[in-house]
Amino acid sequence: MGALPKQKVSRSAQGQRRAHQALVIPKLVTCSNCNQKRVPHTVCDSCGYYKDEQVIEIRQKAAKNQ
Repeated sequence: MGALPKQKVSRSAQGQRRAHQALVIPKLVTCSNCNQKRVPHTVCDSCGYYKDEQVIEIRQKAAKNQ
């Protein structure tokens, strides 16, 4: 036989346990250089800028038709 609970878990206790499982929408800010949405305190994926300074160089994506 498998493990079984000793007692019934009340709805209140069940809800308190699950209180930390809520999904959270990530906070987004606009890039000051290209106005794309990005996560705060990170380098912009589309232009490579962070705090008005280019940190990484982004290569242009090749066209799919070529």
